[in-house]
Amino acid sequence: MASMRDIKRRKTSIQGTQQITKAMKLVSTVKLQRARNNAERSKDYFNCMYATVNSILKRVGHVEHKYLTGSDSAKKAVIVISSNRGLAGGYNSNVVKLVTRHPEWKKEELVIYSLGNKGREAFTRYGYEVVECNGEIVENPTYVDAMALSDELLKAYAAGEIGEIHLAYTSFKNTVSHIPTLVKLLPVDVSAVDAEEAAGPQAVMNFEPEDVEALDMIIPKYVTSLIYGALMEAAASENGARMQAMDNATNNAEEMIEDLSLKYNRARQGSITQELTEIIAGAEAIG
Repeated sequence: MASMRDIKRRKTSIQGTQQITKAMKLVSTVKLQRARNNAERSKDYFNCMYATVNSILKRVGHVEHKYLTGSDSAKKAVIVISSNRGLAGGYNSNVVKLVTRHPEWKKEELVIYSLGNKGREAFTRYGYEVVECNGEIVENPTYVDAMALSDELLKAYAAGEIGEIHLAYTSFKNTVSHIPTLVKLLPVDVSAVDAEEAAGPQAVMNFEPEDVEALDMIIPKYVTSLIYGALMEAAASENGARMQAMDNATNNAEEMIEDLSLKYNRARQGSITQELTEIIAGAEAIG
């Protein structure tokens, strides 16, 4: 059995850790409120953008365009949004597993654009090809940063260096529910028209200005918008996951402190009982 000194030292250490986890929980809670408001304000717009542009692109299969025809490259670019810091439960590991455990993907086919240090470290450790990106973008996402990344990816796509563009991030459902999500940005499968759409009237798709010029404007905005929307949702998910993790850590610390307090009191009671026994035994020996 541990001595009273050891128990007290351990209890003091856990109490110090508990103060840290409490503070981190409060910080994450404040950040979550702001990030959640931003994510909820933008979510409807980006969902509508995704559905609308996909619907358009599925109906222009006759158009020869650099963003639609793709290339013969087997390389797949995957934008992975993680965090720069840990202590967020399974937030980072879940989005990494989404890519590394994909049943149809091979490691040598993937080019990882990792936004966030934790994801970059994990993919580098697993031996994936990782492109250096601005990791600070996940701290304070801006549309300008998303546009710069979108331009870089679209240039590589148009040049035939990559054949597909995917986006892996954590979707924010609510404070306690965060869903790892994988979205294919380009190319859109023009043959995969939804059954509901196919059953309805098929309007002729007319472009003003010309179709190629219109798609040159639409697709970069589409890709940029989805990247930015994913960054906003990922920021809310990260802070929600960290708040949960720190809350669980604080509760676990409280349970450990209570258990150690009980052990300390038992050890103290045993020590007092032993001292009394020794005093009584000594008194009897003298008498």
